[in-house]
Amino acid sequence: MCGATQGGLPLDGVNVAKEAVIQGQVTRSGEPVASAYVRLLDQSGEFTAEVPTSATGHFRFFAKDGEWTLRTLAPKADPVDTRVLAAIGSVAEVAVAI
Repeated sequence: MCGATQGGLPLDGVNVAKEAVIQGQVTRSGEPVASAYVRLLDQSGEFTAEVPTSATGHFRFFAKDGEWTLRTLAPKADPVDTRVLAAIGSVAEVAVAI
């Protein structure tokens, strides 16, 4: 995920028409957080996946259609839960401030 472009992760090689993409950036005081983890939880709160943020604070998940919760965990910060709606054919961009 390193080498992200300004404004988000590049979608080169991703067929957005066939994927539901959830991606975004974790920041603290406007600066990227590279030492965070983002968890993807389903509608019942069950753990589905987890990724570390890149050097630029970015993360990406491929999910099925529906409502999801992103739980962001970072040093010296309380967990942050963010609800997001994923849909095939679209990219859900999420900004998480901790």
